[in-house]
Amino acid sequence: MVVKLTPHQTTVASLPLVGRLFLEGPAGAGKTTAAAERLLKLLKEGVPGGSILVLTPQRTLAAPYEQALRRSRLRAGGLPSLSTAGGLARRMVELFWPLAAGPAGFADPDRLPTFLTLETAQYHMASLVRPLLDDGYFESITVDRNRLYSQIIDNLNKAAVVGFPHWEISQRLAKAWEGEPAQARVYTDAQECANRFRSYCLAHNLLDFSLQVELFWRHLWPLPICRQHLTQTYRHLIVDNLEEDTPFAHDLLADWLPGADSALLLYDQDAGYRQFLGADPVSGYALRTLCDERVLFGESLVTPPELQTLNAHLARALDQPASPPAAQAAPDVVRQALRFQEDLRFYPQMLDWTARQIADLLEEGESPGEIVVLAPFLSDALRYSLMERLARLDVPARSHRPSRALRDEPAARALLTLVALGHPQWRVQPSRFDVAYSLMQAVSELDLVRGQLLAQIVYRPKEGVPQLSSWERINPDMRERISYVLGGRYDTLRLWLADALRKGEQPLDHFLSRLFGEILSQRGYGFHEDLDAARVAATLVESVQKFRQAMVGFDSLTYSTRATEAKQSAATERTLGREYIAMVEEGVLAAQYVGAWQEPGARDEAVLLAPAYTFLMMNRPVNYQFWLDIGSRGWYERLYQPLTHPYVLSRQWDGQRAWGDADEHAASQQRLYRLAAGLLRRCRKGIFLGLSELGEQGYEQRGPLLWALNQVLRQLATDTKYDLGHV
Repeated sequence: MVVKLTPHQTTVASLPLVGRLFLEGPAGAGKTTAAAERLLKLLKEGVPGGSILVLTPQRTLAAPYEQALRRSRLRAGGLPSLSTAGGLARRMVELFWPLAAGPAGFADPDRLPTFLTLETAQYHMASLVRPLLDDGYFESITVDRNRLYSQIIDNLNKAAVVGFPHWEISQRLAKAWEGEPAQARVYTDAQECANRFRSYCLAHNLLDFSLQVELFWRHLWPLPICRQHLTQTYRHLIVDNLEEDTPFAHDLLADWLPGADSALLLYDQDAGYRQFLGADPVSGYALRTLCDERVLFGESLVTPPELQTLNAHLARALDQPASPPAAQAAPDVVRQALRFQEDLRFYPQMLDWTARQIADLLEEGESPGEIVVLAPFLSDALRYSLMERLARLDVPARSHRPSRALRDEPAARALLTLVALGHPQWRVQPSRFDVAYSLMQAVSELDLVRGQLLAQIVYRPKEGVPQLSSWERINPDMRERISYVLGGRYDTLRLWLADALRKGEQPLDHFLSRLFGEILSQRGYGFHEDLDAARVAATLVESVQKFRQAMVGFDSLTYSTRATEAKQSAATERTLGREYIAMVEEGVLAAQYVGAWQEPGARDEAVLLAPAYTFLMMNRPVNYQFWLDIGSRGWYERLYQPLTHPYVLSRQWDGQRAWGDADEHAASQQRLYRLAAGLLRRCRKGIFLGLSELGEQGYEQRGPLLWALNQVLRQLATDTKYDLGHV
């Protein structure tokens, strides 16, 4: 496959093998394509692949480089490394563990550490925090326990990547708070939990992300042998999406760049969507001073003039600085790029309109993979309602909602219910509703009524042991009502679970892989053509596998620690599989899995439903975007996070005053513009605005995004039929 390059891209790709270049521009200007060709150029010129490092803020953003390497047959001295700064830190800690373990204060420096994922970190955090909750910690706030655990972990991560001691977290948060004094107590409680978790990790040789970063930056990077190993191995650097990375990555590059043979740094203007995860566009942009040359790609290869002009008007409406568009479009052309229905009062009407518009686009020949439906938050109700409407119109659709609690995914809940039914010795007793729902998910064409009827008949727990009875034991009238076809499928599933039980207990990830491959993915079963369910199943298997690998060898399963001795003993006797189910029931948030972010193949093309920020981090353009519920304040406001603050726990906050309403408004205005600009710059043809007078909860919608678009349309024309305020 030959990639056609613009003259500017050719110039960047053909740069000499020495020197440092800072390349900036808006999304869609062709920076990553030029960098990928630069990578192939280095290999073609004889640079050993093992001496090239491609650094991205998250693994999924390295996909264009993986694709470039796959289409090339060049293999000079091995393959280039594709990594994140956190991935480098982990590899260095694994390699030089004996040099850092003792100075860092680990209790058993001679024993290899256990690396924690987000999920296993929450597991251990839960074991420490749960007894404190019973003692009255966090009484003044209402937040799900899984969110509480993840925010404490997030505070530790921000301390590590920003570069301040973890024991200063509460001090920084309290100094910036100007509300009720009771909140200061919450920060103190969160600090106590963070301190206990850090001590626990040091005592048990556990390495969460924050400890990996601190171990590398404070104990390994200052050692000449460690620094030389990294800098001498990788002589050529390509760093993409610099604005989405953390100060830790930027500090590492600042030390590394002067000695590198060549470096290409890519920076997206008006971005920084991962600030809630510690991204710092300001410290990333400061690296331009360490480069020999700076190049600007100012012309978009994706966004047409009408959407560029719309972006400029939107910046003006939100009082944000923005570069003038490369090509201006006439007002009537700009208005035509925005499509909306004026007279929709209720939220379901907006969803009906959205589904019809998507179906019309497909009838006009548009590919479903070139359409995305975006919302500030993709709730279960919104996803289900829209997916049902699209299914009735024969529109293929899929959704992507990362970092959700695993128990909130219907396919995952169905799988884990079947796991409980297949392991009666664990005495995990699902509710009859969960059994009915899992049978509906597992058996094709089994509707809610027959699913509940079947579960009511066959699911008979005895003394806390879940059991399924045979189809043959059901009376003929009930069999006729459910149908023999569906009954046969149910009995095949039941017999498979019984056979797996007779073969003895096996690792849970193996059990799930076999259940999916041998039964649920077959014709007649619910996962056969359900792409979303298949992706959830793959994520669940990987999650279980990583949990098992992290827990094997860890000699104290402490899910119920700090309770009574009897409870401790009972918890220790649990198998890893049962421990995992208990963890999921607690609501653990899912870690990031690359497979869930991968683009579907040509046969699997479908309309994508996703949260707006998730789509931005997929970093791909599409022809059409649907922005749902644009009157919602969710486009503008931050998530409620009572234990943390992404702006206060950043390097750009001076820490000398309180974070006030003016600060919040300015940050929200900037965040809203960057979100809208990022979406516009990833759209080729047009935007559909989904709006209704009443939102999902039945309240009137008048959010800042609606107000800003209203201002833009008033600027473009005086004709009131284009005024969203008249909805």
